[in-house]
Amino acid sequence: MRADAAPGAQRSRWRGVAVWGAGVLALVFLVAPFVTLAAFTRWDHLALAPGDLGAVGVSLLYSLIALPLVIALGTPLAWWLARSTFRGKGLIDALVLLPLLTPPLALGLLLTSLYGPYSPVGAVFERFGVMLTNSAPAFLLAQVYGAMPYYVISARAAFEGVPRELEQIALTLGKSPWQVFLRVTLPLARLGLSAGLALAWVRALGEFGIVLIVAYYPQGMPVKLWVNLQDIGLSAVYPLLWLFLLVALPLPLWLGLRARRRLAF
Repeated sequence: MRADAAPGAQRSRWRGVAVWGAGVLALVFLVAPFVTLAAFTRWDHLALAPGDLGAVGVSLLYSLIALPLVIALGTPLAWWLARSTFRGKGLIDALVLLPLLTPPLALGLLLTSLYGPYSPVGAVFERFGVMLTNSAPAFLLAQVYGAMPYYVISARAAFEGVPRELEQIALTLGKSPWQVFLRVTLPLARLGLSAGLALAWVRALGEFGIVLIVAYYPQGMPVKLWVNLQDIGLSAVYPLLWLFLLVALPLPLWLGLRARRRLAF
């Protein structure tokens, strides 16, 4: 038995080494671009290009407006998908996934076709003085459309993780459905909802393809990065890119690490 066990133990060790090596290789692959960014940044000449701070302000301002809209529109949809069972639900799931599976530039063209000045919908908005191309409302529209599917999927998973038995117990104790949602469901789903909100925040800040087509003006950070690259060169991209990372990443990184710690304990 010992002779048979030795080759098996050796194979198990080699499998462990192979898995460990593949994991390290994947980690290096993911981190390498950021190491390159740090290595190639000219720290002694790190200066923002003209208009960079304005682009940061545009992205931050409208993303902070977009997030409440994403929550208001996405939370009921996520709750409905998590708690409802009906024929054709698979079709609704596919419709929610459709924006995620469509290239962002194509989504920008589709939104322009729907809300542009030459479309019936765009003409209605234009009568009320709202232009949905190359304007602040258009920028907000692009951010909400780009971010909401990510929030809906995360929020739906968070709601599905709440045991229905706890909700039923609260109902039997005389609580209304709205009270159950506020006092039982939301507290238990808050971690997943926060993660979805952080992901939506990053998507709203970093949306490029849709914004490029729908709202080139006012320029946000992603479009300004592209403009700097085209007009000045790669060296002009690094300062704004660092600023973008400092603005966009702390919240989702903190929530992600917090979620991992909660799951570990």
